[in-house]
Amino acid sequence: MSNFSLQIPAWPNGAPVPARHALGKLGQPMELSDNISPEMSWSDAPDGTRSFAIIVTDPDVPSAGDDVNIEGRLVPADLPRVPFFHWVLIDLPTSVTTLAEGAASSGITARGKPVGESLGGVAGANDYTGWFASDADMAGTYGGYDGPCPPWNDSIMHHYHFDVFALDVETLGIDPADLTGPTASAAMEGHILAKASHMGTYSLNAAVQAG
Repeated sequence: MSNFSLQIPAWPNGAPVPARHALGKLGQPMELSDNISPEMSWSDAPDGTRSFAIIVTDPDVPSAGDDVNIEGRLVPADLPRVPFFHWVLIDLPTSVTTLAEGAASSGITARGKPVGESLGGVAGANDYTGWFASDADMAGTYGGYDGPCPPWNDSIMHHYHFDVFALDVETLGIDPADLTGPTASAAMEGHILAKASHMGTYSLNAAVQAG
């Protein structure tokens, strides 16, 4: 059994993500937040590890946007959910086992951040690229980390999975222009030696936050 583990000191595993690490926070009904990537460190990678990959996913995103962020409506709990990728970083060398707070994002960057070389590895596009595609002020490619901002009228809590993968290859060989959560996940198949995880919850619905 692997002892590979991930530490994120900003919140206990399974606890709420602090708003400073989110893209949105409670307001009237929501407002933009600090969007600071959290400090992370991982240890005890298995023998044979040749690179690391980081993927941050929210699996609780509504599959349809009909009710999303519309006054007087509630996104129903029984609506099917789909994954939303908040951070894709691959090809990290084994010498990198710590990322400082703010290393991948220290604020909200309108029109996004570049994909490609980042923090010793290669950053791909997160799913805010598609989310903001029709917004003239925000449209662009969103590389690196951008934090939680679930619908403020969603009836369920969202869960944010920070996963570090120990891989048996130095590079996944993906062109940065094609690097997304799905392409990284597909390329990692058959190369994962171990996964270390840390989860946080987040909601912009005050009633859901209150439990």
